[in-house]
Amino acid sequence: METSRADVAIIGAGLIGTSIAWRLSQAGAQVTLFDAGRLGGQASSAGAGMLSPGGEFDRPSRWLDLGIEGIRLYPSFVDELRGETKLPIDFRICGCLQLAASEEERSQAHARTEFQSRAGIRVEMTADGLFYPDDGLVDPNDLLRALRCAGESRKVRILENQPIGEIESSNHDAVVIAAGAWSEQIRVTCKNQPVMLPRTIPVKGHLIGFQLAAGTLGPMRRHGHIYVLQRSNGFTIAGSNEEQAGFDRSLNYDVCAEIHQKAARLFPVLTNTTPTKSWFGFRPYSPGGPHIGRVTGTNVWLAYGHYRNGILLAPLTAQRVAGDILNNRV
Repeated sequence: METSRADVAIIGAGLIGTSIAWRLSQAGAQVTLFDAGRLGGQASSAGAGMLSPGGEFDRPSRWLDLGIEGIRLYPSFVDELRGETKLPIDFRICGCLQLAASEEERSQAHARTEFQSRAGIRVEMTADGLFYPDDGLVDPNDLLRALRCAGESRKVRILENQPIGEIESSNHDAVVIAAGAWSEQIRVTCKNQPVMLPRTIPVKGHLIGFQLAAGTLGPMRRHGHIYVLQRSNGFTIAGSNEEQAGFDRSLNYDVCAEIHQKAARLFPVLTNTTPTKSWFGFRPYSPGGPHIGRVTGTNVWLAYGHYRNGILLAPLTAQRVAGDILNNRV
């Protein structure tokens, strides 16, 4: 795409911010990427990497449409990033089994199958529940490593440990707010007038990891919000809970033990296996989210509020926000 060298400031260097930076830099834009900590150091690297629109969305909504388009874009996004950087990215379409443990759940599963099939999600009813053959997983740390490499090779300025408390957008051609659960805290003005940002709420979620032999699990498994997935190197992740506790950074070992117990019902191998890692992340929930697009009358774009689906929707968000900036700079 031909374009002049747009000056774009992106606040937040998670998967969404770095993906937008990559897309803009491919078109020749001059991009500065700011992060209060290290690149990808918050929700992006904490995420398990489950790409599961089938397991997430069971009714008509904007989320459903975004999820279906998001998973469709993933293979080409990863292939392009691999090709540009020559770095490995653990990405697989491995399928997911959504267990139905009771008669009530099986009845709900039948209704879910009918709706999702009409919506365009491939789903199969099995003896154990619903199987989604097109669901997949990605290691977000691999994506972050490759996006850093791709950005640096295209002269993206990556400024880590540089928190931005306020910004005047008229000093740039475009400003993107992609700071996840911290986005609302940024004071943004456009031509000295305040830009109101949608509210963000951090939703804390714990995860635990096990080092198992590669290929032990097969398709991902989930029941409600509890899931188990395995990366190509055998690292197996179980999650997750949801807790609105602000930015509380304490690790709750009782919650981790409960996740372990529930995950073992999904995958009995975990019953007598000790986790090698426990951690948490802050999902960025925002009423009315996700926010993907321009704030009317300004040169400010929003790219946050993706809640549990930031990894799934990163390629889609980057495509939409970068394309809109390149076509509609003021």
